[in-house]
Amino acid sequence: MIGYLTGKLISSKPTQILLDVNGVGYAIKISINTFESISGKETVSLYIHTNVKEDAITLFGFYSEAEKEMFELLISINGVGPKSALSLLSGISTDDLKQAIITSNVERIVAVPGIGRKTAERLILELKNKVRDIKEEGITPTKPSAHKEAIAALTTLGYNLASSEKAVNKILAEFPECSIEELIKRTLKELNN
Repeated sequence: MIGYLTGKLISSKPTQILLDVNGVGYAIKISINTFESISGKETVSLYIHTNVKEDAITLFGFYSEAEKEMFELLISINGVGPKSALSLLSGISTDDLKQAIITSNVERIVAVPGIGRKTAERLILELKNKVRDIKEEGITPTKPSAHKEAIAALTTLGYNLASSEKAVNKILAEFPECSIEELIKRTLKELNN
């Protein structure tokens, strides 16, 4: 199961991108919010939800872990498929949707095209207690994110996961405030020595 991809953006439309990861092109369906977050970037990292059906394997990509978690909660609801969930996340931010569900704001949810009142009420009823666990998108710890991104980049380049983690941890211990780019450069030097 694919859970995270980092690669070069080959083409992008508001609802789908083509991502080159080590010479393999992945077609990934995305929300408008993710599209806006990755616009103008050459290299993109996305959290992936892999949807397997009898006749197809579809990848759904999300810029934030919170958006992926919300997507997975939405598709767990009877009558809400991946297409509807992606449409919902395209029409409202994850934080706004979380707030609308917690405060039982049906009007805010039905304002999204394609979402009816019954679906909105079902979302509120079934997800009210579950969405509280989703962290706010705006609050993401820098170090774990840089740590995770650096390891993902290194494993994508073909380095062993264990040695990548060890090298990244060593560099972060020496230079705790370095940028992701600097972290990857220093870790590559460490791994190649």
